[in-house]
Amino acid sequence: MYLRHGTFSYLPPLTDDQISAQVRYTLLNNWPVSIEYTDDPHPRNAYWEMWGLPLFDLDEPDGVLAEITACRATFPRHYVRVLAYDARYTRQTTAVSFLVQRPADEPGFVLTRTEGPDRRQKYGLHSYATSVRPGSRYGS
Repeated sequence: MYLRHGTFSYLPPLTDDQISAQVRYTLLNNWPVSIEYTDDPHPRNAYWEMWGLPLFDLDEPDGVLAEITACRATFPRHYVRVLAYDARYTRQTTAVSFLVQRPADEPGFVLTRTEGPDRRQKYGLHSYATSVRPGSRYGS
């Protein structure tokens, strides 16, 4: 299952040159950049683990790309994304969010639907990434 996350998720994976161009664009707009990673990309999991602190003081893309490379090397089986924040509205507003790495095997989700009183329907979404059994990567 190919999950869709972020700005460019319907395009083919970005190359390193394209990632560099996007990072350069965010820095030219004075948007601080943050790098995050997770192994559970549940659609409601908006809070991923941060890779270090947000990169407020960088104005060249090389420093950001070095941090992206380090995060990818440390977590080769995780999703890694880059976020840029726009502070013009006096609050933390995400201006850009895009994936820079996907795991080779994406675990996927299962959707369950139950019908209750008065024909009310309830939906449950369960991630295979959170049901890991001992000795297996993603469970069954």
